[in-house]
Amino acid sequence: MTTQAHVIKTQMPDPAPKPEAILAQVRLALEEMKAKDAVEIDVRGKTSIADYLVVASGTSTRHVKSVADEVVKFAKKCGVMPLGVEGEREAEWVLVDLGDVIVHVMLPRIREFYALERLWTVGDQPPEE
Repeated sequence: MTTQAHVIKTQMPDPAPKPEAILAQVRLALEEMKAKDAVEIDVRGKTSIADYLVVASGTSTRHVKSVADEVVKFAKKCGVMPLGVEGEREAEWVLVDLGDVIVHVMLPRIREFYALERLWTVGDQPPEE
């Protein structure tokens, strides 16, 4: 017997909230769940996939998943349903795609290994003389 995958297509409300409004809800969710070392990276002009990337750490896989769940809950307050949520099962790195804002919640060792902050901020600082 074959089963078909259940596909949920979400879309942004019309009019879509400003990226800064989504970012404000993400900040509140991270604060509420006591996420560690949250960093916001403005990627406008570097990529067309989003305006902001947010990277934060959780203290355990349970904490990572709870933080990501809270981000989804808070985003819904401004009418945004996630376009995708990846990594919830293992919960070492959960990505929440909110359109203009993409949130990465990671265990510290995973975050250190992938170093997303360094990847997206290379060349932002003027060279040292």
